Amino acid sequence: MDDFSSRHAAVEERIAAACARAGRDRADVTLVGVSKTFPPEIAAEAIRDGVRVLGENRVQEALAKAPLCPSAEWHLIGPLQKNKVRHALSLFSAIHAVDALDTLEALARVQRETGARPDVLLEVNVAEEASKHGFTAASVRGAVRAALEEGEVRLVGLMTIPPWTPDPEASRPHFRALRRLRDSLEREFSIALPQLSMGMSGDFEVAIEEGATFVRVGTALFGRRNAAAWKPERSADSDSYF
Repeated sequence: MDDFSSRHAAVEERIAAACARAGRDRADVTLVGVSKTFPPEIAAEAIRDGVRVLGENRVQEALAKAPLCPSAEWHLIGPLQKNKVRHALSLFSAIHAVDALDTLEALARVQRETGARPDVLLEVNVAEEASKHGFTAASVRGAVRAALEEGEVRLVGLMTIPPWTPDPEASRPHFRALRRLRDSLEREFSIALPQLSMGMSGDFEVAIEEGATFVRVGTALFGRRNAAAWKPERSADSDSYF
């Protein structure tokens, strides 16, 4: 099981089994292959093997890889810096982790200028961990209201990263809380929020059982990252890359 195709097949089997247990259609769950820090040729291999969507944490890294993966659909799964919004809108079809009102406002402003309309999810820090970004269950209501008032943002759902644990079942209450929060927001604002981005390599099966529509899978798909991770030629923290 040391080649990509074998790992991909194993992940697909796990997704299908989780959908079956939950009585869900496999087509309702999108596998986001987290290709961050892997070189472009590995990302291209994933696309050739049938992975349709690739997820990156950094705008710069995705822009460097995109020319070698012209058929890929790219999702930004890491934090979006305000000064990277314009570049993000040039590539990503979905932005999973809008975590602050000022980012939401910057996104709406640039969307008005460019006409780009990616799907947007709000990151919710369900466990309210001090070390993590994201809205709280209370403050996300203000973000939903702001998105609706802006009128430019195509808000489609919520995203979360639960506290790390080696036990997938320990993540279940957090996934369930996000789903219930989504349901509450749909009722409160009379809107549809069909997407739930939750679940990674260690717990994506539990996330699917609790309603995930995007699962963000890196290690189980690409293998372990090494210390000499691939980076774009210029600093990932520098605007000079663009």
